[in-house]
Amino acid sequence: QVQLVESGGGLVQAGGSLRLSCAASGRTFSSYAMGWFRQAPRKEREFVARISWSGGNTYYTDSVKGRFTISRDNAKNTVYLQMNRLKSEDTAVYYCAADFALGSPPRYWGQGTQVTVSS
Repeated sequence: QVQLVESGGGLVQAGGSLRLSCAASGRTFSSYAMGWFRQAPRKEREFVARISWSGGNTYYTDSVKGRFTISRDNAKNTVYLQMNRLKSEDTAVYYCAADFALGSPPRYWGQGTQVTVSS
């Protein structure tokens, strides 16, 4: 079993930056691919980014490429999402996720953290 706890959300002006963190429990963290999803009001939850277990491969949805960076520290059981040049359309609840392949639902989810970008 893996438990995920997100932090780092908040209110930021358009063009600003935030860094989300996701702390994971469990000894098998380093064996899981990790990622982030988001859900904006009145929209379906969507994939944002994924990082392989080793950190060697990353994937992003087109709308965040060049602005967001996903990384992980397996020694700290933590995955990060650095978000730069934020836009109002990035406003959403961001969810940490663990153990999933691209196009498949994650096995584990965090509770989510709110990110609000004011224009």
